[in-house]
Amino acid sequence: MEFLGHINLLYSLSGLLIGGLVGLTGVGGGSLMTPLLVLLFGVAPTTAVGTDLLYAAITKSNGTLVHGLNGAVDWRIVRRLAAGSIPATLLSLVLLWKLGGDSHGGANGLVTSVLGIALVLTGASILFRRAANRYISRYTDGLSDAQILKASIVLGATLGFLVTVSSVGAGAIGMSALVALYSRAPIVRLVGTDIAHAVPLTLLAGLGHWLLGDVDLALLASLLIGSLPGIAIASHFASKAPEQVLRPILASVMTVTGARLLG
Repeated sequence: MEFLGHINLLYSLSGLLIGGLVGLTGVGGGSLMTPLLVLLFGVAPTTAVGTDLLYAAITKSNGTLVHGLNGAVDWRIVRRLAAGSIPATLLSLVLLWKLGGDSHGGANGLVTSVLGIALVLTGASILFRRAANRYISRYTDGLSDAQILKASIVLGATLGFLVTVSSVGAGAIGMSALVALYSRAPIVRLVGTDIAHAVPLTLLAGLGHWLLGDVDLALLASLLIGSLPGIAIASHFASKAPEQVLRPILASVMTVTGARLLG
């Protein structure tokens, strides 16, 4: 294809770096890739989000396959989340289309604001994950299954909006909420469930952005060339990585970056 002639090696190198960090820490790529594209490379916020969503759908598909084959996906929870996230994603795309116009000015403003908020929330959820889970669990431990069902749909709708508008939220924020709602489920099963839900969510949102003209295929290909081997290589060394050091640093960077976008 013609766009393959426009591969940017600098983007590929960035993809390799981000992919390596994702493989080492498990932090969602959108939390790192989208602000990098916007702040460092000057990519339009809507284009950065749209491209990153398709990037996420592709990179997370392999993870879903592995977790699914290992029986580490609770499809009942996935359906509950999707019941909220799919309608919210479609409504969010309509909102972006309405705000976009010819210049994408209104849409870019919304994306920048939501991206900043999502990054701050993601950073906080990583830094204070255990304390937050203990606090939220006080209110969720006694919920009935019907109440958990409603809360899961609301969670899915929230993630649908955040991910569609900012490409951030399906990882740390979604995982923290799932642990609080389904505290008796094994963590590995919740991780697989979170990833499995993220694939159709990011794919639908990414395709919607594509229809809106917010996806740069050359940028997408450049990122994948670097990130796919980066994730694969780093995953082999994840058990040896100083996660207790890396994750707080990344969380702090996200929080500062989010505050900068909001400022």
